[in-house]
Amino acid sequence: MRQLLLMRHAKSSWDDPKLSDHARPLNARGRLAAATMRRAMRDLGLSPDVVLVSSARRTLQTLEALEPWDETPLVEPMDALYLATTGQLLQVLRGVAETARSVLLIGHNPGLHELAMTLVGAHAITLGGNAVQRLAEGYPTGALAEFAVAGAWRNLGEGGGRLLRFLCPRDLPELAV
Repeated sequence: MRQLLLMRHAKSSWDDPKLSDHARPLNARGRLAAATMRRAMRDLGLSPDVVLVSSARRTLQTLEALEPWDETPLVEPMDALYLATTGQLLQVLRGVAETARSVLLIGHNPGLHELAMTLVGAHAITLGGNAVQRLAEGYPTGALAEFAVAGAWRNLGEGGGRLLRFLCPRDLPELAV
């Protein structure tokens, strides 16, 4: 069984209107949320072999807040993940080496949310479940979905993941509102 972790970048800043979308950094709340998610991931034993991260500043800063890892993963910043569609994200994931046991992809909405819903599959959506219902409602900044993937990365597609957990920063005691 393989593990796929899908994380949306933490909350970004809109303070400088001259910055391009690609160059927007995390704001203070985003930095705190990412650091809090790091502790939660460590407590849950979530440690990827491979990290695929969008080349946008806010995704790279989210990754920085998750480090250091107990075991250093292979990190691959990718321009192709910036505002990628579900199809583009699937194409990247299908190219992951079959030796990778656990992959963390840090990206953007709406593609990330649509990918997560695609992996859950229409049948699982109708069955429901708390994590699936929460995921269906949206994918907030800093949120993390953990999937179990039974097949090969190259065959990943609709219904190809079983959602194990959907964790949002606001779920954590340090950030509860």
